[in-house]
Amino acid sequence: MANLGQQQFVASFNRSSFSSAASALSLSNNNNNNNTDKDQKMASAEQLVFELSNPDLRENALLDLSKKREIFQDLAPLLWNSFGTIAALLQEIVSIYPVLSPPTLTPGASNRVCNALALLQCVASHPDTRTLFLNAHIPLYLYPFLNTTSKTRPFEYLRLTSLGVIGALVKVDDTEVISFLLSTEIIPLCLRTMEMGSELSKTVATFIVQKILLDDVGLRYICTTAERFFAVGRVLGTMVTSLSEQPSSRLLKHIIRCYLRLSDNPRACDALRNCLPEMLRDGSFNNCLRDDATTKRWLQQLLHAVSGGNRLAAPQGLAGLEHILG
Repeated sequence: MANLGQQQFVASFNRSSFSSAASALSLSNNNNNNNTDKDQKMASAEQLVFELSNPDLRENALLDLSKKREIFQDLAPLLWNSFGTIAALLQEIVSIYPVLSPPTLTPGASNRVCNALALLQCVASHPDTRTLFLNAHIPLYLYPFLNTTSKTRPFEYLRLTSLGVIGALVKVDDTEVISFLLSTEIIPLCLRTMEMGSELSKTVATFIVQKILLDDVGLRYICTTAERFFAVGRVLGTMVTSLSEQPSSRLLKHIIRCYLRLSDNPRACDALRNCLPEMLRDGSFNNCLRDDATTKRWLQQLLHAVSGGNRLAAPQGLAGLEHILG
């Protein structure tokens, strides 16, 4: 019996060992397969990046990389550190400047430069390349696209993709990014898009302004002069009016958040008492916000802030801001 028990134990041990070995072998094979797949993807990415430097191969390489950029790990450092690659992307951008005015941009040219912009967005999003991207002042190359006024699809697509690059920069809360953008013309350019862009480009532009306002440096910048505050307040008010005709809960959310953040500044909050759109006070958007508890809470906080119940009077000499906005 002892021998039989010993034999059963040995057999069981052997089966267990075999099972463990098989599992280990399977895991090893999976790791090897994953590593092989990763190496293949990296080789593919490197080849496509290399082809960006060849004008004859660039268009297809731009298309393939923009489509596959999510599956290529660390594509941004590869783009930045590969010889001539960023220069090639900038060459694509500046090559269409002549067709911006008068507006003769074709759909094909728009798609091609938007693929280049998508790769720059990848660089702007990556923590290892974001600061390098800013130090090179690359966002400035996109500003001519944001300064266009044509509402045709090629131009709208170009504006939206350019805004996506800026949006990628501000998505990460970084005062360095905000300070850089404020040293440029980003606020007027976003306000222009907020006035005349499509709903989607308006939403992205308003998101950028919102992220700037949420930074203390940005809020201080907007509220330093009556002219800056008036410019932002006027555009936000115009957008609220337009939303009464074509409601968009997504866009309204960002508008209300901008107003709420402005109310954090005592000077701006006092001015908002007179210039906050009546439609935000009278329940016009109750139906639009029915399923958005967060935005409804923001609106309630905004209305409470501008009601002036517990606010101190504005410091002497700041009444000019309220007068302009009134």
